[in-house]
Amino acid sequence: MEPENESNPREDPRLQALESLLALPAAELRPTLNTAGQLISELLHADKVDVFLIEMSTQCLVAFGTSDTPMARLQKALGLDRMPLANGGRAVQVYETDTPFITGRQEEDPEELPGIKHRLGVRSSLMVPLPIGQETRGVLGVSSAKNDFFTRDDLRFLVAVARWVGMVAHRVELSQELMKLAVKQARRAAAEELITVLAHDMANYLLPLQARIQLIQRRAARKQDLEDLRDADGAASSLRSLTRLIQDLLDVGRLDQGLFTLRPQPVDVAALAREVTTTANTPGHPVEYRGPEELVMIADPERLRQVLENLVANALKHCPEGLPVGIDVQSQNRPEGLWVRLAVTDQGPGIPAEQLPTLFERFAKGPGSTGLGIGLYLARRLAEAHGGTLEVTSKPGDGTRFEIALPEAPPSTG
Repeated sequence: MEPENESNPREDPRLQALESLLALPAAELRPTLNTAGQLISELLHADKVDVFLIEMSTQCLVAFGTSDTPMARLQKALGLDRMPLANGGRAVQVYETDTPFITGRQEEDPEELPGIKHRLGVRSSLMVPLPIGQETRGVLGVSSAKNDFFTRDDLRFLVAVARWVGMVAHRVELSQELMKLAVKQARRAAAEELITVLAHDMANYLLPLQARIQLIQRRAARKQDLEDLRDADGAASSLRSLTRLIQDLLDVGRLDQGLFTLRPQPVDVAALAREVTTTANTPGHPVEYRGPEELVMIADPERLRQVLENLVANALKHCPEGLPVGIDVQSQNRPEGLWVRLAVTDQGPGIPAEQLPTLFERFAKGPGSTGLGIGLYLARRLAEAHGGTLEVTSKPGDGTRFEIALPEAPPSTG
């Protein structure tokens, strides 16, 4: 008597093939799918196996994986390894309807492409949808030059195989995405380290340069040389901008290394906002303050000034000449206590919706920006260091509003 649990000999090779599919390395997609196609071809004794994937840019089913067989090589030579959806055919039909297909008389099928029937000589076909991730992304097709070669059992088996091939393809795609992400992160980390080192080195030259400019300013003032005085004032202004940029770069490095600390103390936020307004205001780009005469809270005044200056500088870049940038300050009672809200608004072109999710990322640049892309990143991190938030509201053509919300005192002050 035969043992009850003895396996069916016909099923053993199929199980081994499925195990071999899952054992395929997560390398490049095309070689992996070629290997999968060859495994299936040998298992089903097929003349050709194709793993078709949809190429959305061209609206074609493309044979990304194909068995290494004479019929498959002929298919490629005839250009039948690319099937435009517009041309129809059984493979396209299976993809579009998500329905498996079997035939043993392909030459009699009026729905099949002439090139498949007559030039390739396909007589029997199995085709099933290929799921990758959560969607149908292609078709797994098996062909033979003999009539009535495949059975319904073969079709059911191929449906299962398609799921396994889809898992293999998905694993390869995820592996490639992770590799790209790792390379991107490594490059970014190297660039950030280089920028921090350069910022440290550049900072060493700022004090001597500032001292030289101050000497030129005093000499020009003594001689009443208005032209030299104007040029020296311009150089001093540019140096202040450079100093602020280097300070921002160094602060980014300190935040990443956990070396950043606040120095909270009582600060009149209204007075600070008015000072920023006065400093940033120019005839071509007016800056207007709206808020109370006095509003005292506990915060790091220099860091708060840094946040406001970055937001105002960003607004001035994108606001058309002659239109004002606004700084609004107000208090707000919440269940957890008093909060202060500071908003910087402009009447510029606004920010495209697709750029909003990454606007506060490090080195991310808004529309038309020519800077390093750290101002908004740093502003949000500084707001968060105070226990607050920085959010943006913007619509194309309708200006932009950055709003800081801060508790009356940072968490560390109790």
